[in-house]
Amino acid sequence: MRRFSIAALVAVTLGTALSAAPAHAAGGAADGGPRPLGIEHCAAGTCHFDVPPGTYDVKVLLGGESASSTRITGETRRALLPETAAPAGERVARSFTVDVRTPEGEPTGPAGSAGLDLVIGGSAPALADIRVTPARHARQIFLIGDSTVCDQPGDPYAGWGQQLPQYLRRGLSVANHADSGESTVTYRQNPRLWATVQPRVRPGDLVLVQLAHNDKTTDGSTYRANLEALVDGVRAVGGEPVLVTPVVRRWFGPDGTLNNPTALLVNGLGVDHPAVIRAVAADRDVPLIDLTAKTKAVVESLGAEGSKSLYLYNEKRDNTHTSVRGATVYAGLVRDELLALHVVPKGLVRADPDGETVPLRS
Repeated sequence: MRRFSIAALVAVTLGTALSAAPAHAAGGAADGGPRPLGIEHCAAGTCHFDVPPGTYDVKVLLGGESASSTRITGETRRALLPETAAPAGERVARSFTVDVRTPEGEPTGPAGSAGLDLVIGGSAPALADIRVTPARHARQIFLIGDSTVCDQPGDPYAGWGQQLPQYLRRGLSVANHADSGESTVTYRQNPRLWATVQPRVRPGDLVLVQLAHNDKTTDGSTYRANLEALVDGVRAVGGEPVLVTPVVRRWFGPDGTLNNPTALLVNGLGVDHPAVIRAVAADRDVPLIDLTAKTKAVVESLGAEGSKSLYLYNEKRDNTHTSVRGATVYAGLVRDELLALHVVPKGLVRADPDGETVPLRS
């Protein structure tokens, strides 16, 4: 973790910051930093901050007179803060780092709205205060992938990359450049994709690559060469590549398992995509997240009926694309593997989305 000292990774206690300085002065001209944008930019459950593209730290204070439970989403339906409870009369401080870019969601999609937009939701939302400042020492997790990873623009679709930010604390953000319909071939060819991502990668940034679902006609040697080119390109700019095998398709065989080419992403030419990814990772000494194996275990454990809710089977008869629930579960698997690989500090990763409810008295 070359870009971070231990001190820089320690979360700042928001309650102390709020009591130490008023909203108009905290981080302002007195210390030479930019003035934070605050709760005056929020109304009716939404917040809009007129900021240019970049990476921003967001600190929130949650809670009120009554018991509350608040979650925060933003930009193109990204899960930024999981549902967080605060007891009556108490406050809970949380912080996260968010990537603001244009286009706001999928790289080949519409530009979206300028600035940073947040939605304050949850079963009983209560936002007491908020501070938004440019992130000075943030590390990025870039995502290269397809529709199972991307920031999906509308319900009921969700990509696991869209749900990953809620598992991360301040100092580590997700820059999701996954795009629907892309293969290893098209991702490298389209100037809005790889040619745009590579220059943005800084030394120490992670770049997770999951491309396979749309390589239906890509032969084995081309598929491998494309993966190797992406790995080499990430390393050329000082980034740290991580190869990710694709999420399984929910396609059960007569034996009640996913042991078939459709489920396990073997294309019509006989190219076993997960096997090729594993081989490239081993040969190039690249960290590997075997999401195929992990998602296969989850789907098979739930069975043909229970696993429907992970995908869009009920809504669309779709066994490839995930629901919000499925994307959240799969993002949790990615979180676990990032920790197991020791490529992110434990202090920058949250527990399960509903696992943090430690209050700070107001």
